Amino acid sequence: MLVTGGARGIGAATAKRFASEGAAVVVADFDEGAAQETAAEIGGQAVRCDVTRREDVEAAVETAVSRGGSLDVLVTCAGIIRDNLLFKMTDDDWDAVIDTHLKGTFFAVRAAQKQMVEQKSGKIVLISSTSALGNRGQTNYSAAKAGLQGMTKTLAIELGPYNVNVNCVAPGFIATAMTQQTADRIGVPFEQFMQAAAEQVPLRRVGQPEDVAGTIAYLCSDDAAYVSGQVVYVAGGPRT
Repeated sequence: MLVTGGARGIGAATAKRFASEGAAVVVADFDEGAAQETAAEIGGQAVRCDVTRREDVEAAVETAVSRGGSLDVLVTCAGIIRDNLLFKMTDDDWDAVIDTHLKGTFFAVRAAQKQMVEQKSGKIVLISSTSALGNRGQTNYSAAKAGLQGMTKTLAIELGPYNVNVNCVAPGFIATAMTQQTADRIGVPFEQFMQAAAEQVPLRRVGQPEDVAGTIAYLCSDDAAYVSGQVVYVAGGPRT
């Protein structure tokens, strides 16, 4: 399997979950050092990958095929944030987020589908967010994450005849380095930031990367063989 953005957070938790179940995992990430650490921990293989570069993504897919003999699972976790209110958002803020999430995912699924169509099997999971429903200061991120939901449904239609399932997971507030960045940006201690977020969640806790990884694992299992084109929110309940 291949996990883009697999060095940390949801990507790393996903890589660890699949490795624990016997998968041959390739961890692709822009941060090669962190990717190597995660891969070493799980007995996987790390590759440096800037998902906005087609050549990097195609090379990562080739590595995954070489390592496993096939490409059974692709999970696209690579993502960044450049939050700001619309009137403060720069062209670079927009381009960086859109390119990483949308173009990066497009490159990954386009490369992966070649192998999956040929072998007539595969599971693809894209990572969206509850921000797809709208979130102040995230015009770029919300647009990108909503776009991934549309991409999921279209890919499910196109790849379904080849026995390739495509689904999308949309996490809510998850304790990761990205949420740490948000807390730092607004000048709030991370623990305080998490507590405030937990109070808005019906389950009264913030999510952990492992919560998302478990849902991804289900969508890639035989139990979800007839599930495709779906967006699954992993957010501890509806927004309050």
